[in-house]
Amino acid sequence: MDSLDLKARKEIAARLRRGNVNLTLSTSRTSASSGFTVNRELLEALLQLAGEYANRKDVEPARLDGLLAFRGVLEPVEQQDDEETLARREELMVSDLERLIDDLSRARAEEGARLLEVLRSQLDEMERLRDRAAGSIASQPAALRARLRSLVEELLEASPALPADRLAQEAALLAAKADIREELDRLAAHIASARDLLEEGGPVGRRLDFLCQELNREANTLCSKSADVELTRLGLDLKVAVEQFREQVQNVE
Repeated sequence: MDSLDLKARKEIAARLRRGNVNLTLSTSRTSASSGFTVNRELLEALLQLAGEYANRKDVEPARLDGLLAFRGVLEPVEQQDDEETLARREELMVSDLERLIDDLSRARAEEGARLLEVLRSQLDEMERLRDRAAGSIASQPAALRARLRSLVEELLEASPALPADRLAQEAALLAAKADIREELDRLAAHIASARDLLEEGGPVGRRLDFLCQELNREANTLCSKSADVELTRLGLDLKVAVEQFREQVQNVE
C-alpha cells in the first residue's frame, strides 16, 4: 500500500494545518489463498534427518504430514491481483480517506465552536483585569505624581548635593518605571487583536500563540512596575488568565 502514502499526506496536509496526524491502515484478505508452495530444500533436509533416526526403537517414525506442518516447509501463496483490481482498490481507499477526514473536520469544527466560547470568556476576564488595573489608584496621574515626589525627596535626603541634571535623569527614570499606562494600552491592543483573530476564523492558532507571549510580557512588566499590593495582585491574576488562554490556544488550528 505504499502508493497510498503520498496521496494520504497530500490530502491531509490540504485539510489540516496544525498538529500531528497518525494514520494507520489495516487490511485483510477475505478470499482464500490460491495454493501453496513447498520449501523442498528444507523438506529434504528434514527427511534426511528423519532417516537417520528411522531404526531407533525409542523414536516414532516421521510422517509426511508432520514434516509438512513444520514451519517454513509449506506456505500459502497469496493471489496476485491484476492492475485494474489494484487501481480500483486504491480508488476506494482514497475515497474512504476523504470521508474520514470529512468526519474528523466536522468533529473538530464542533469542538472549535465550543472552544471559541471558552476563549472569548477568557479574553473577557483579561479585559476585566486590565480595566481594574487601569482604574487602580497606582495608575492615576495624581498617585504617580505623589509617588514621584516622595521618591525625589528620598533622593535629596540621601544625597543633598545631587546635581540638578542628575536629579532630572533620576526623576525621569522613576517616572517611567512607575507609569504603567503604556503596558495597559498594549494589553488592550493585544486583547483586541486576539478577538479579531477569533472572528477571522481559519488557521489562526500560531498567531494567537504569539499574542499570548506578548500578553504575558505585558503582565510581567505590570507586576515588575507595581508598587501597590492591589496592582500586583491584579497583575498576577492577569498572568494566570493569560496562561489559561495559552493552554486552550494549543487546541486551535
